[in-house]
Amino acid sequence: MRKLQMIDGIGPFFRHYDKKRINWSKIPFADIETDDGLKAEVLKSIPDDFLTFVQRTSALGYNAITLDDVAHLVPCDQYPKNLQRKISAYRELFRRLMQVADEHRMQVFLTMDVMFFHESVRPLIKGNRDLANGWLKDNLDQLFRDFPLIAGVIMRFGESDGVDVKGDFRSELWLRRPMDAKQLLIRLLPVFETHQRKLIFRTWSVGAHPIGDLNWNPTRFDQAFGDINSEALIISLKYGESDFFRYLPVNPLFFQSRHQKIIEFQARREYEGFGAYPSFIGWDSAKIMKDLEPAENVVGMSVWCQTGGWGKRRQLTYLRNSSLWVEFNTLALARIWQGRDVHEVIEEFRDRYLPDVPREAFLDFLTRSEVVIKRLLYVAEMADQRLYFRRLRLPPQLFVYWDRIMIDPIIKKVLAVFVHDRERALNEGREALENLREMIAVAKENGIPTRGLSFQLATFEIIAMAREYYFDGDKEAPQKLSQMKEEYKRRFRRNYSVIIKLGESRVHRVPLRWILKLMLRDRSRYRMVDQVITIRLLWLLHPLARKFRHRIGPKFASKQAMGIETLLK
Repeated sequence: MRKLQMIDGIGPFFRHYDKKRINWSKIPFADIETDDGLKAEVLKSIPDDFLTFVQRTSALGYNAITLDDVAHLVPCDQYPKNLQRKISAYRELFRRLMQVADEHRMQVFLTMDVMFFHESVRPLIKGNRDLANGWLKDNLDQLFRDFPLIAGVIMRFGESDGVDVKGDFRSELWLRRPMDAKQLLIRLLPVFETHQRKLIFRTWSVGAHPIGDLNWNPTRFDQAFGDINSEALIISLKYGESDFFRYLPVNPLFFQSRHQKIIEFQARREYEGFGAYPSFIGWDSAKIMKDLEPAENVVGMSVWCQTGGWGKRRQLTYLRNSSLWVEFNTLALARIWQGRDVHEVIEEFRDRYLPDVPREAFLDFLTRSEVVIKRLLYVAEMADQRLYFRRLRLPPQLFVYWDRIMIDPIIKKVLAVFVHDRERALNEGREALENLREMIAVAKENGIPTRGLSFQLATFEIIAMAREYYFDGDKEAPQKLSQMKEEYKRRFRRNYSVIIKLGESRVHRVPLRWILKLMLRDRSRYRMVDQVITIRLLWLLHPLARKFRHRIGPKFASKQAMGIETLLK
């Protein structure tokens, strides 16, 4: 099989989306529809934008593209008439897009959640897993008969629609045990084999239910996939055991079995600015791909150049207001996957986009940028630690998440537990900020585009001052932060949200240290306390967490993603 170089193609569907903060996890179906069809401006712009996107990415060697989603392309007699008309319009539009992709030798893969539901079909399924699997099997069989250009389907099982998602279909976490996944695959794979299509099963999960550690737990992995032997099955893994963060070694599950696998990367860094400023991942990605060389049957990679996260930035990669730095990462991932050295990739990018910039200056710029990202967005001492809560490998970022900076005395106390060398943390932050200023000077002196750098500097100055607060480097940090926040909001419309909650916390250090020691572990293997307390006992509390979600954790956690209570299921 020709190795897959897959890229997400959802960007063209966001041209007319005008909400302040965008959920980039899926096409905003509800916002591109009328009561019984699709908006005229959408039907006009999407095919042209899609052609542009396909031309640009296929020229880099990408040979497959992903589109959302199966639910909106398969008709059902039980659906109401207006939904059937919408599906008819989607089918016509997607045929045009698939033809464009095919003309540029790009395979089309459709995404889907397991499971998606419309209220009209619930009486057919009756909450029965076997009936649901059969209904989905029939849907996929019809899909492949109707759309011969579809190469396969990508199934997401461990994450469902966020609480902010609107529309005719809602997805739910349907698979709860490894055996549920196995039964689903056994039921569906014959359809894929008959039609010679690929079923790409994503292991990513937010940690809900017993199957929630499938993305890192070898036992769970074997329970779900161990007895399945099908050329139609491809298992998709993120490069690390957590989300798209730095400081993560390659996921050991790539070496767990001989199943076909693909690796997921993110060019548009949702936790590192969404493309607003430089965040080059070439060196990290090259190391990951080097570490993967002993793994058997890695048949492709999947690159997200638009998908992922909640943020205010409005760039559409290769289309409108495109980020130079996302395009750089997209090029770099393609070339490194093709066997090119990172320095060769940097040279190709410079020759293509910045031919007048001196080689040494551009390398200096990127090197400093690497220091800025790794030493200011992350606290290195904490990021180097391997921490698990219940079924999740915790992210190595703590107080900067998506486009939010959280400044809170509780976070300060948590950092005090895990970061022992405060002086190192302060010095790394200060040195990183100085590197950012030097980086901007290098850009100005050598013709490197400076767009976004003033925004990065203002944002990272707040992050650096937050670090001073967290590690007691500047006693006046709380007052300075409030002033910086007001000035920052005046200067930048598409800014980070700076959430400041200062004052004395009721959480004292010694109890918190004990609680964190109880709740968190520094290895993947479960302890007895996890089995008894953090998994079983906390599971009993998730209905309360749902009821009081607005009072637990950051406010945005109750309005975005799946709700904080999902972590306790």
